Amino acid sequence: MENAIMNTKGGDNMTHTYTAKYTQIPSGYMGQLIEWPEVITEGKTIEKCREMLQDALNEMIAAYKQQKKEIPVGRVLFEQIPVEV
Repeated sequence: MENAIMNTKGGDNMTHTYTAKYTQIPSGYMGQLIEWPEVITEGKTIEKCREMLQDALNEMIAAYKQQKKEIPVGRVLFEQIPVEV
């Protein structure tokens, strides 16, 4: 699993930062936003998955604006928890 930050902005809008989680799967990688779990996609490579996740985020933002729905913003706290296995 790899975490990354995605930024989005456009026109007169504010910039928001989202946290992406990438998980390796048999067909490549699955990417999903922590703050907005409905934004999810897959790609054969991590780079393709990242690109597709950015596209999915932009499409979701456009759909939410069209429907006049509130766009989720990042408010996630990450903490690593050590454990012996």
